[in-house]
Amino acid sequence: MEVLIYNQDKPDLSPIQARYCASFTCRLRGLTFKKPLPAQKGLLLAQAHENRLDAAIHMVGVWMDLAVVWINTNKEVVDLVLARRWRPLYIPRSPARYVLEVNALHLSDYEIGDRLKFDAQELG
Repeated sequence: MEVLIYNQDKPDLSPIQARYCASFTCRLRGLTFKKPLPAQKGLLLAQAHENRLDAAIHMVGVWMDLAVVWINTNKEVVDLVLARRWRPLYIPRSPARYVLEVNALHLSDYEIGDRLKFDAQELG
């Protein structure tokens, strides 16, 4: 499934088209050994509950720097970072339920407290 992600606090920005990733295997693999992301594409990692440790990511085997945005259950940005390739671990400062991984160019598109909207798009 694909998800369009809109920043409701910055409506002039184009949405990110992200692959929705909820299984443990999908979240673990993430973007490891994948080609660089096109500008408007991303990966949305989703877990059942908000948690700091479960929302942590690794960059081992990731060939590109990423803008990583941690989002809580209310779809508010709770942390963000420029994640550098091949770094072992990034943990959010606050509990998160979703982790949005996008092209590093998008880091300035988000701020802590921004409200996001997800629109599911079935692939067909």
